[in-house]
Amino acid sequence: MRRIILFDGECNFCDQSVQFIIKRDPKGDFKFASLQSETGKELLSKYNASKSIDSIILIEDGHCYYKSSAALRICKKLKGAWKLLYLFIILPRPLRDFFYDIIARNRYKWFGKNESCRIPSPEERKRFL
Repeated sequence: MRRIILFDGECNFCDQSVQFIIKRDPKGDFKFASLQSETGKELLSKYNASKSIDSIILIEDGHCYYKSSAALRICKKLKGAWKLLYLFIILPRPLRDFFYDIIARNRYKWFGKNESCRIPSPEERKRFL
C-alpha cells in the first residue's frame, strides 16, 4: 500500500513534522512531496484536491485525507504511543479541524518559514517524490 504525505515545503513546523514521521516510520511506509513541488501539484490534480489547501494531505488507498483526519491517520501508522492519538478520530471532524486550523493559521508566526530546504540523507532522499 502506498501512502504519500503532501506538506507545505516552506513551513518549518511542517518540515519538522516530516522529520518526526521519518524517525517513527522505520518500515518507510510513507513517501513525501511538498505541495509546491511538481510532484505535489500533479498529485493534487490527480486526486482532485483543492489547490487552495495548504495543510497536510495524506493520500492512502486512493483517497485524500486533509487536516486532522490526515494527521490522525498518520499517527495511527507510527511506532510507539503515537498510535493512541488515533482515538481522537471519534470526535466530530469540525471540532478536530477547529484545533488543527488554529495551529495551521499560526504556523509561520510560531515556527517561521524555510528560506532553504534541509538536505536529506541519501536514505531519506529515497522517500521523497
